[in-house]
Amino acid sequence: MKDKRTELKVSAIRSGTVIDHIPANTVFQVFKILGLQNSTNQVYFGTNLDSQKYGKKGIIKISGKCFEEKEISKIAIVAPTATIIEIDDYVVTKKENVHLPEHISNIVKCFNPKCVTNHQKVPTAFDLIKDHNGKMKLLCNYCEKTMGQENIEFI
Repeated sequence: MKDKRTELKVSAIRSGTVIDHIPANTVFQVFKILGLQNSTNQVYFGTNLDSQKYGKKGIIKISGKCFEEKEISKIAIVAPTATIIEIDDYVVTKKENVHLPEHISNIVKCFNPKCVTNHQKVPTAFDLIKDHNGKMKLLCNYCEKTMGQENIEFI
């Protein structure tokens, strides 16, 4: 009797980036903020994958693409547990956890309709803070309103 196959193999990418340890409920948000639905590169993704560390996780593999700091900051905002793995000729050349920046500019729109950034050509600017429960919030440098992840709209 043959052994039953219990794992599905996804081919390795020759060069590109793997975003691993994405919270399962934010995989599609990461996909969208990076504009991967319009990519002409090969893109593999999985969600609700078993993870010993996180219970469930997601993963995205993008062939032929490395991300800039601004894109990595976007990933960190919605998926702070993510790991960025860069690959060249099938070899891991860089592997690091994303880090939430202390300050972000021109990445997120202020949710306050009266904020000057929504009426004039002023670049948005936020400080990343944590509330009393330890959840990440964005504090607008102009109107001083705070918003949580549920209100984030990327520019």
